[in-house]
Amino acid sequence: MSQIIFPAEWFPQSAVQLTWPHMGMDWAPVFDEVVPCFVEIAKEIMKYETLLVVCADEREVRRQLGVVDESRIIFREVPANDSWSRDHGGITVFEDGNPKIYDFVFNGWGMKFAANLDNLITRSLFRQKTFAPNVEVMNMQPFILEGGSIESDGQGTLLTTMECLSSVNRNEYLNQEQLTYHLKGFLGIERILWLENGYLAGDDTDSHIDTLARFCDVNTIAYIQCEDPEDEHYDELNAMEEELKAFRTATGHPYRLIPLPMADKVVWNGERLPATYSNFLIINNAVLVPFYQSEKDEQVCEILGKVFPDRKMTGINCLPLLKQHGSLHCVTMQYPAGVINQ
Repeated sequence: MSQIIFPAEWFPQSAVQLTWPHMGMDWAPVFDEVVPCFVEIAKEIMKYETLLVVCADEREVRRQLGVVDESRIIFREVPANDSWSRDHGGITVFEDGNPKIYDFVFNGWGMKFAANLDNLITRSLFRQKTFAPNVEVMNMQPFILEGGSIESDGQGTLLTTMECLSSVNRNEYLNQEQLTYHLKGFLGIERILWLENGYLAGDDTDSHIDTLARFCDVNTIAYIQCEDPEDEHYDELNAMEEELKAFRTATGHPYRLIPLPMADKVVWNGERLPATYSNFLIINNAVLVPFYQSEKDEQVCEILGKVFPDRKMTGINCLPLLKQHGSLHCVTMQYPAGVINQ
């Protein structure tokens, strides 16, 4: 029987994908704010590894980026509906040591938004020889799965939420037992930690795990903690915290739990936005941390710096991303070492 490994985010990486914003996307009202945010993310990634830019117009993106290290960037002109690479990007596994990219269906988080172009990006990248010659791209239709909805410890444990995976217009026809069966088969997972609680106001994803709780190593989970009884998230996030306390590692021990503060309330056009510090990105030798121009920003860097002592903490102002209901992890997708055709 073949062995499948779904790598953790902290495994060595070959590249990170950004799907670049343009005026034809929903970013148009805040375009002048969001482009500098993408430029900052891009330049930080290129300090440590290759950046894969999916874009409508390479020349325009080059103009926005300015002078960059050509050895650290790959451009691919591919049509896209939006910029959420975490969810329309391919998901990489290794089967008997050979990399495979799963191209699951992306349907705009349960058909909330158009995704007809986004759903074709991974196969377009394959046709443009973006991936190494030994990488196989697998069509996973009809299963619907977004990268932001699953967290792997790289050793057979998956962390996810029932709210997302069984939501309307995704895989609602599958019960928890059936979802577990498919995820174990696809991803080589031995066990799944299902969270029943946890949400963020303004979130379009139906409680993606990367907005709530994240593996930092096989024994450690960082999660959002709400300590204000007046906050609308208080009951749900405290119930989630109790679930996390009850989870056990593969060896039967409680997880080392790292509480991250609830981000200060961010409101735009009368709506509370889903600001969350769990939406950080782990890359080679660094962690990129979403900042929201709050006193809590540096506090989170200090907390995560102790969790990842061998990686540099870098904060990036992600307030512009919130205006389309996402943050730093949501706009990126990492590819493990050996996957991208350098």
